[in-house]
Amino acid sequence: MTAPAGVIVTMDGPAGTGKSSVAWKLAQRLGLEVLDTGAMYRAAAVVALDEGVQADDGVALAARIAEEGLAFDWSFRPPRLLLGGRDLTERIRDADVNVAVSVVARQPALRAAMVEAQRVIGRAHPRLVTEGRDQGSVVFPDAVVRFYLDAHPEVRARRRVDQMRAQGRPADYEAVLRAIQQRDHLDETRVDGPLVCAPGAQRIDTSGLTLDQVVLELESRTRIVVPADFLTPSRAVQTA
Repeated sequence: MTAPAGVIVTMDGPAGTGKSSVAWKLAQRLGLEVLDTGAMYRAAAVVALDEGVQADDGVALAARIAEEGLAFDWSFRPPRLLLGGRDLTERIRDADVNVAVSVVARQPALRAAMVEAQRVIGRAHPRLVTEGRDQGSVVFPDAVVRFYLDAHPEVRARRRVDQMRAQGRPADYEAVLRAIQQRDHLDETRVDGPLVCAPGAQRIDTSGLTLDQVVLELESRTRIVVPADFLTPSRAVQTA
């Protein structure tokens, strides 16, 4: 079998399903790069919060981001997110960004700009695991492998709380659960690029699985499709 010119693996799903952690570990095991597209929308939320641009003004947000320049520093693994040279990697995980990104991500003009930017990244980095909410349905519908991760809202809320507390951030379970449920509703009902499990995508319920178990499952499914000589050789993985 001839190796493809590029391998793009997409990973979509709602907040709290572990997409970012899974994408990073899967990319490591497959020998691919990783793209966190949700971070790009979070950067737009930072612009709204810190620079006084209205969160529901997608045209203004897209213009400001184009003016300042949104980029990843690929010398880091995973890549660091920069806006106008400022490193936003930590800022985009703050609680106020979690709230604002729900509104920001609904804006059609901003989404159009982000989709094009992500496709440009895909052309420049064609060996890629890319995760978000519309990667397999809108951005890369012809990707060689497409996954949709899901989990019960209560499980996702607990994971997010544990993650925030491990980072030394205050976290209230009920508030986080409400925010996740609200984000789900907004993502699923928006007109432009709604959160869906695209036809042909492989749905994985992560509710009862550890991070390593999810990674192992996705790795196995990817290797069924992608030629072995195009990926890093498989290695043993801890699943405890």
